[in-house]
Amino acid sequence: MPISQTIIRFPEIQLRTRDAHKLRGYFGNLFKEKSELLHNHLEGGEFRYGYPKVQYKVIGGTPTLVGIAEGAQLLTELFLKIRELNIDGKVYPVHQKNIEARQVEPGAAVAPITYRFETLWMGLNQKNHAAYNESNPLEQEKMLEKILVGNCLSFFKSLDIFVETALQARGRFSEKSTRFKNNRMIAFEGMFEINANLPDYIGLGKQVSRGFGTIRNVE
Repeated sequence: MPISQTIIRFPEIQLRTRDAHKLRGYFGNLFKEKSELLHNHLEGGEFRYGYPKVQYKVIGGTPTLVGIAEGAQLLTELFLKIRELNIDGKVYPVHQKNIEARQVEPGAAVAPITYRFETLWMGLNQKNHAAYNESNPLEQEKMLEKILVGNCLSFFKSLDIFVETALQARGRFSEKSTRFKNNRMIAFEGMFEINANLPDYIGLGKQVSRGFGTIRNVE
């Protein structure tokens, strides 16, 4: 079943990859009355759990907004209302913005498809971080592949997509260090293949609303 995806880019503005969460803060505040999907908090202030349908990214220096399902429709509605970006008090007038609206069909694939992480993937949580550190390189690779399958299944579940086929992933990961909320975290770059159709520029893993784990088909 086709699902809507909307991608908005601001090609004349250059930001740092780590500024993605500032995009989230800006738009979440600017349109806070419009929808909780923009900031992932409920009306009472509680955190909205579940896969973020609106994601904020900086890809190759370009500020990018990605909406999936109802998030896609929301971004389309807001597109004409975006006239500037305010990042850390610096105002960037928006002279040019691009919108791409398309239909995607996520789900299991007959053959493996290769993807690359465009931004760092935060695959580990507090629970499996210790187990990862205590494992040898081969065990670490298998652990990350298993986590990646779980990330994909969580994405499908958020869209009410039931996958009957067992997903299998193989990856080549490179461990990196990143700072998140003033804490040093392990994250990963690299490529992987999995028998699943995944839309370009969605995020997998933790903190995808802030730009982590962005993928792109490289075939």
